[in-house]
Amino acid sequence: MTINTLPNGTTVTELGQFLKNPPEGFTVKAVGSAYQVQCGEENLVFIDKFHSGDFDVVFQNSLGRKLKMHNLWEYTSMRKSLLSKRIYVLVSLCDQNMLETSKKGPIKPRVLQEYVLSVNGGNPMMKWQMERGLDWTISSVAGESYRVEIDLSEVLQSLAAEGLIAENLMKYNPSWKDASFTLKYYSDALFDFPHWFGRSKRSFQLKLMRNT
Repeated sequence: MTINTLPNGTTVTELGQFLKNPPEGFTVKAVGSAYQVQCGEENLVFIDKFHSGDFDVVFQNSLGRKLKMHNLWEYTSMRKSLLSKRIYVLVSLCDQNMLETSKKGPIKPRVLQEYVLSVNGGNPMMKWQMERGLDWTISSVAGESYRVEIDLSEVLQSLAAEGLIAENLMKYNPSWKDASFTLKYYSDALFDFPHWFGRSKRSFQLKLMRNT
């Protein structure tokens, strides 16, 4: 099931459907036990390599869920892209009442369904929210290294509230996992002592709200 009903261009697509019928700007190739997803420069993808079912899924042009920037040019370029391109993030709908154990990691909530969430960074209200949040972050630091988490959970909650998620999943009173991506800026300022000693705590959260 693909959902693309919101006037602001926000979409949420079941992972299997996304891989079977990728949107414009994406191509998917099955290679052995892996899916290789190629995306065009008109999109920003913040998705790490992951395993789903019996397959590994790799978005080959992805920036990763945590993006590092080391100078003003990289920051300016990324900011321009965020405010003009379509953004893609992998999110999971989870049942908090059912926990699963894993040999490779800690106990986690059971994943009910994986989705690819897309928001239009060029949408006037989305753009305004991100501009305001990024400007506020910059004004709060002075040549320091910092990180800002861009949180999309409110956007997802609004989709669920409007009945746009399958009813058979909503009966679990689920919660969203991994509904964010992070920008990390590493300052080259000589006086950024907390960063050089591994004690930098300049962290910010930019929570995007759903708009019509």
